[in-house]
Amino acid sequence: MTTSAAVSPAAAPQVRVYPLRDLSTMLRRNIKNQLRDKVAVGAIIGIPVLFLLLFNYVFGGALGDTVKAGGSGSYVNYLLPGLIIMTAASQLIGTSTLTSVDMTGGIFNRFRTMAIYTPSILVARVLSSVIQALLSMAVVIGIAFLMGLSPTATFLEWLAILGFLAYVSFTLCWLGLAFGLAAKSVGSASNGPFPLVLLPLVGSGIVPPESMSAGVRWFAEYQPFTPMIDTLRGLMFGTPVGNSAIIALVWSTGFGVLGLFWSLKAFNRERPDRPS
Repeated sequence: MTTSAAVSPAAAPQVRVYPLRDLSTMLRRNIKNQLRDKVAVGAIIGIPVLFLLLFNYVFGGALGDTVKAGGSGSYVNYLLPGLIIMTAASQLIGTSTLTSVDMTGGIFNRFRTMAIYTPSILVARVLSSVIQALLSMAVVIGIAFLMGLSPTATFLEWLAILGFLAYVSFTLCWLGLAFGLAAKSVGSASNGPFPLVLLPLVGSGIVPPESMSAGVRWFAEYQPFTPMIDTLRGLMFGTPVGNSAIIALVWSTGFGVLGLFWSLKAFNRERPDRPS
């Protein structure tokens, strides 16, 4: 006579997860997917480069005299920091779109049923986007050098620039991740962050806010990307930074915290397409 005994949950075998290994695996997977999406890569780099060429060669003659008093030298020197921050903001679209593709396609739900370290799914997406953003910025800076860029930054200041841009990209990518997780379709995920991409243009990125009308000037001075642009410009060309660096870090941290909690809420919510 045979008897069957129920296995208690405590007696069930426990599956071990390896956070660093899982993070590395997910990171490689995301980087490969990003490299396959040539259109997204082209857009992230192409939008800032297009504005760099347009404003420098088409409007540079008219706008150059406006910015000489700022101490940056040539107009391309003044223009570049704003477009570098725009490159960081452009990564919002790529992060949001690729996240939405995985979310709406059920890949994330499949990952959650596997024996992997679950936070690595989100962290790897953010890290791969930061890597892409930094490489895109390097391309934009390289093109600017061909156009006559002449920074005065020392080696230590370039290290500070790298750290600052990495932090800004990291926090913005969390916000892009949240957009992608919360979006109901890939189309809304790609369109949702777009206003943030253009926001650096309505700041100190193209001309000094002092040259704007009163209402636009107020908005340009107090919007989040202006202190980031001013901080980067100060590091690259030795212009006064003042309290812009602190304000920029506060805004960036706020974006990151908002993106983190929004991402966790969207990722953990019950979805109708989630397997039972």
